[in-house]
Amino acid sequence: MRPTLCKTALLASFIALSAPLSAADNGLIAIITPSHDNPFFKAEADGAAAKAKALGYTTLVASHDDDVNKQNQLIETAIARKAKAIILDNAGADATVGPLEKAKAAGVPAFLIDREINKTGVAVAQIVSNNYQGAQLGAEKFAKLLNGKGKYVELLGRQSDTNAHVRSQGYHDVLDDYSDMQMVAQQTANWSQTEAFNRMEAILQTNPDIAGVISGNDTMALGAEAALKAAGKTNVIVVGFDGSDYVRDSIINKGNIKATVLQPGWQQAQMAVEQADYYLKNGKAQKEEKQLMDCVLIDDSNASKLKVFNLSK
Repeated sequence: MRPTLCKTALLASFIALSAPLSAADNGLIAIITPSHDNPFFKAEADGAAAKAKALGYTTLVASHDDDVNKQNQLIETAIARKAKAIILDNAGADATVGPLEKAKAAGVPAFLIDREINKTGVAVAQIVSNNYQGAQLGAEKFAKLLNGKGKYVELLGRQSDTNAHVRSQGYHDVLDDYSDMQMVAQQTANWSQTEAFNRMEAILQTNPDIAGVISGNDTMALGAEAALKAAGKTNVIVVGFDGSDYVRDSIINKGNIKATVLQPGWQQAQMAVEQADYYLKNGKAQKEEKQLMDCVLIDDSNASKLKVFNLSK
């Protein structure tokens, strides 16, 4: 069992990751996301922090690293610091409900991005990408790239993350209609590049003739691509999901990755801060709690316009 972090040490790390505090401002906004090693989550944190600063708030920025205990203590820290609001990309759809109920009771409203929780009325807003719509876009492109036939592999995200299941369902509601496409392996790589690399290495031992890999996120797509390159499989097609700059570069440079699906993480994070600001100033929500943002297919036709999870006109 993972040891519980000392609250004093956790508070110190939270402050160390934060923007400098100033005396004259509209108050403190806590921004908590998964690991900033993943460029999508870093973009979320940076986008939220930039918008908060522009609106006159100071920020506490930290990562829960998909550790529920760490997330809960970070939320407690935000409450103790009398944060005006919490912007959160959560560590678990069920496990996050209790801590947010505690924050709500303490008068600290929460605005969720990227991942939903399994209860309404706890957060003021849940702003998420339309993962099902985006997954269907990715699956349609994947099938087209494979000419509707061949063996393929699916890499799944973290089992506790609702997005992993929604994306997989969206993929299969398209791909299962192609009778000449056969999924020969479906494995969880927990959104991790390293795990995806290892999973692909093992899969290739028993399925050396695969034609494609469809991945639940870009980080796993990059791990799969690295394993394919190491095995000399440069013709195997990979499709991801997120819209990272690293995958953009693979598309432009004609690597294994041919497409991804952009979920507008930067824009979501900024919207969450804007809605928090509205709520704090008006005492009511600006929009309904559940908000879906459509995703955009990224391929060689528009990859050059993609930067930091934002597509320029």
